[in-house]
Amino acid sequence: MKSSFNIKTNRVFTPLRKYGWLFTIMVGVGGLWFPKIGLLVILVILSLIAVSFFKGRFWCGNFCPHGSLFDSIVMRISNNKNIPYFLRSRVLAGLFFVFFGFSLSGKFIKIADSFGTLSYLDKAGYIFVTTYLMVIIVGGFLSLFVAPRTWCNFCPMGSIQTLSYKLGKRTGASKKSDEKITIANKSMCHSCGKCARVCPMQLNPYLEFTDNNQFDNEACIRCSTCVANCPAGILSLNTEKQGAEIVSNTSPEGYTGRVVIQSVIDEIRHLSDDVTEYTFRFQDPEVVVYKPGQFVLVKIQDSPKMFRAFSISSYHEDGRRLSITIKKVPGGYGSGIISDKFKLGDSVVLEGPMGHELVLDKNAEKVLLVAGGIGITPFRAMVKDIVENQEHIRSARLIYGVNSEKDFLYNDEFKEFEAKSDRFEYSRIAASDSSWTGAKGYVTDLIKETDLTGYLIYMCGPNPMIEATLKTLKGMGANDEVIYYESA
Repeated sequence: MKSSFNIKTNRVFTPLRKYGWLFTIMVGVGGLWFPKIGLLVILVILSLIAVSFFKGRFWCGNFCPHGSLFDSIVMRISNNKNIPYFLRSRVLAGLFFVFFGFSLSGKFIKIADSFGTLSYLDKAGYIFVTTYLMVIIVGGFLSLFVAPRTWCNFCPMGSIQTLSYKLGKRTGASKKSDEKITIANKSMCHSCGKCARVCPMQLNPYLEFTDNNQFDNEACIRCSTCVANCPAGILSLNTEKQGAEIVSNTSPEGYTGRVVIQSVIDEIRHLSDDVTEYTFRFQDPEVVVYKPGQFVLVKIQDSPKMFRAFSISSYHEDGRRLSITIKKVPGGYGSGIISDKFKLGDSVVLEGPMGHELVLDKNAEKVLLVAGGIGITPFRAMVKDIVENQEHIRSARLIYGVNSEKDFLYNDEFKEFEAKSDRFEYSRIAASDSSWTGAKGYVTDLIKETDLTGYLIYMCGPNPMIEATLKTLKGMGANDEVIYYESA
C-alpha cells in the first residue's frame, strides 16, 4: 500500500480545539430556530480581528469553531489529499473575499428598513446563521473530499486576519507578541518534510525558515501540529525574542560536520523479506569522516526536496563508504520510495554525518546498549568500534529485543564480537515467539536483572520501547545524565 504524502495526525491539543465545533453547530443549525444566536458571530469577528493584529492567524489554529469541526470530526474520514493550487491561490482568496463582502452587505441593506425594530435582531442574526451553515456545508464538503483545512485557504475570515496582521506588523504592534514556528538550529533539521506532511494548511516550514530561524509565512495558523510531530524535536512556537534565546542556547554538537555528499549505491543486501542494507560509495567528497552512532540523511525526492534519516549501520575506517539498513514499513512513505526505486549503481545525494546522542562518550568505562527491532542498526557500528578500538571501555553489554526470532539482524556478527572480546556481552530476548528457546519478554525484563552502577546507557528503538525503558531505568535509579537515546 502506497503511503499518502499528507499524514492524518492529532491537531486538537486543548479542549477548546477538540470541542469548539459545538459552537458551529449551535449557530449554524440551532440558529435556524433561534436566529438571535447568530449575533454571537459578531463577537467572533471582533475577537479574531483583535487576535490577528498581534498574533497573525493564531485564531484559525487555536480558537476557530470551524477549524475544530474540520480537525476534530471530519479529518477522521477525510481523503486528506493535496489541496489544488487554485484553491490555495491568493487570487481566489481575494475574489472570494470581495464576493463575500458584497453578498453580506447586500443582505444587510435588504433588512435595513427594519432597523430599530425587534425583528431586525432576528433578521441580522439569521444572516450570520445562514453564513455559518454555508461554511459547514461547503467547508465540510471540501474537508471531506479534499483535505480538512481546504476552506481555510480562502476563508474570508482568514483574509480579514491576514489584513489585520499586516497592519499589526506595519505599526510594530505585533513584534513582541507574534509567535512563529521557530527552529532551534537549521543544521539539525532532518529535512524529512514531516512538518509539511502534517501541516493543516499544507505549507513547507522546513524549506522556508528565515535567517532568524523562524517561519514567516502569513498563512501559518500557529497550530503547533508541526511542533508536536517534528522527529528531531527542534521546533517550537515562540516570539522573535524567545526564538533568538533558543537559538543561542542550542548547541550544534554533532551537526557541524554536515556536508552534502554525492554518492552511488555500491551494494544492496537483502537481510530478510522486509529489511535491506544499502551501501553508498562517496564520490564528492570521496572521504567523509563519521563516528559510530551517527546518522545520515538520504534524499528520496526532489519536489518538494525531502530526505530520510537513517542510522549508519557500518563502520568503514577509510571513510569512503557507509551503509544504512532499512525496514520497509507497509504504507511507509520514505522506506517505500527507497525499496521500490533505489537500484544498484544509482546516484544518491546524502547529507551528514549528523547526531551525537549515540556517539560513545570518550570517558565511558561501562556501557549498556539497548536496541529494539530495527533500532539495532547504529549498534552494529558501535559494537565493532568498542571491540576493535575502544579499549578504555571495560564492559559493554548489548540487549536486543524483537517480536520473533526471525527479526534479529546481524546476529552472527554480534556473536562473533562476543567470542572475540571478553569485554562485550550479547543478550537477546523475543516478545512473542512460541518457538524461541531463549529469553522471552521485553528488553526491560533483562534490564531489571542488570546492575546499572557505573553504566552509560544508549538506546535506539520504537517510541513505545523507548518510553517503557526510560520508565524502567528511572525506577532503577538511573538519572538523565547517563541515558542517551534516539527513536528508530
